[in-house]
Amino acid sequence: MTTHITFIGGGNMASAIIGGLLKQGMTPRQIDVVEPFAEARARLLSQFGVTALHGPGPALAKADLVVWAVKPQTFKEAALQTSQHTQHALHLSVAAGIRSDSIASWLGTQRIVRAMPNTPALVGKGMTAMFGRAAATVEDRRQVERVIATTGQFLWVEPESQLDAVTALSGSGPAYVFYFLEAMTQAGTDMGLTRDQAHQLAVGTFVGASELARASEEPPEVLRQRVTSKGGTTYAAIMSMEEDNVKNLFMRALHAARRRAHELGDEFGA
Repeated sequence: MTTHITFIGGGNMASAIIGGLLKQGMTPRQIDVVEPFAEARARLLSQFGVTALHGPGPALAKADLVVWAVKPQTFKEAALQTSQHTQHALHLSVAAGIRSDSIASWLGTQRIVRAMPNTPALVGKGMTAMFGRAAATVEDRRQVERVIATTGQFLWVEPESQLDAVTALSGSGPAYVFYFLEAMTQAGTDMGLTRDQAHQLAVGTFVGASELARASEEPPEVLRQRVTSKGGTTYAAIMSMEEDNVKNLFMRALHAARRRAHELGDEFGA
């Protein structure tokens, strides 16, 4: 890549993308990060060797792509401070909930792509969904794809409102997996395994089952049925969860996450 990229915000998601870009051949001098916290700036310099700036300024004018990795509640203020320096650039937002109409209004440009990544991007196993405004050209989208591909898989969605569902499903999804891993680990410990043994078994099971689902052309329902012999141990566990309405409660939780993603747009948008 010959692009110069500026990140607004230098937290975990920005670090995941920066790490991926450097592994793919970008050099530290092609990347700037605007990060107000001195400790975070020092970490970025030490870890990646990139230029870390305290705040926006004329130096941002060299950016071909600006990646917005800020919290929803700080996006507007940061955008208004930055817009005079970056209206020529393509903008990629990884902030949850903030709609592209608001971003366009704050930044004074229509060349905007919204993305919803997730934290497995930190280990190159992320899942990201993206939406591009009409002004984002085919080449703009390809440029964004090259950036996001360094963190894992991606797909495009339309209309933009689907990103609220994406946020609920995959954006927040790793936390659901960790939640179940907590429960499985605790149950294993309660049944006499050591915590390390239970943790290893639980994590290995999630990894293996996920890879099996990825490799199979059959839906999860069929895969589940194949390991659920009537009257067996798996059947006993599934029946217990069915009696407790676990599936419906879990689905209700995802709908709550989607509603909150929509509320973020209303709360912190223009």
